[in-house]
Amino acid sequence: MHPPSPRAATPRFFSLAYTAFTTAAAVVAAVASAMALVLELPVWAMFVGWVAFYTRGATARDGVFNLVCVSLGLLIGKGAALTIAALAPIAGAAALPVVVLLVALLVVSMRSVPRLNNLLCYFLGLIAFFAVHQPPSLSLFATLAGAAALGSMAAWVAHLLQRRVH
Repeated sequence: MHPPSPRAATPRFFSLAYTAFTTAAAVVAAVASAMALVLELPVWAMFVGWVAFYTRGATARDGVFNLVCVSLGLLIGKGAALTIAALAPIAGAAALPVVVLLVALLVVSMRSVPRLNNLLCYFLGLIAFFAVHQPPSLSLFATLAGAAALGSMAAWVAHLLQRRVH
């Protein structure tokens, strides 16, 4: 019996293709993070867009629809925050669960809308909106949507580069 060849004993993660694949994603992520900082966008929200890109399909077209769903999730979050603030003086602590129920019904009902039925992306938008802990405003929406768009574009670029490696 012959000992295994050095190539056969080398794990896949040491292969040149794997290294190039991983490096492409890391470089694009670093560049996108630097761009987010220069544009004064939250880097964490940029990664929301990156994750959204991969939720369904990995094409530019799918990425646009995913980003639209994230943006709609941000808008729904803004509306929810405004509604909670308006209802709180009347409903007290019940305002939050009532609005959450309405938001959940709205988002889940979107599953029947062609191309805009990516519930995960709606929830990513909602999470991003509420995670920032700032009062709802148009500038906040623009900041979060811009960061998500940057992340989606970065994920698309990384995907294109990685396809060249494979």
